[in-house]
Amino acid sequence: MNPLIEFCVNNLLSGAEKALQELENDDRLDVVSYSCLTYCDTCATSPYALVEGEVIKGNTPDELIHNIYTYLYDEDFLDKVN
Repeated sequence: MNPLIEFCVNNLLSGAEKALQELENDDRLDVVSYSCLTYCDTCATSPYALVEGEVIKGNTPDELIHNIYTYLYDEDFLDKVN
């Protein structure tokens, strides 16, 4: 079973779309978007995603991608050597 990455559509419009597009290219991940994830304060201030239920944020889409992969490796959702 692949790790689940969830995005809010409103946050995609605020810059997280680049992260979603890049992560969708990784077949080790299941990436979905919803109309609202009910993290409106977070959504209004920075790019973010729910990664296996945990809020992961970044100041930029690139930092968000980095933080998501760091979390996935640190929590053993992905193997460090592929």
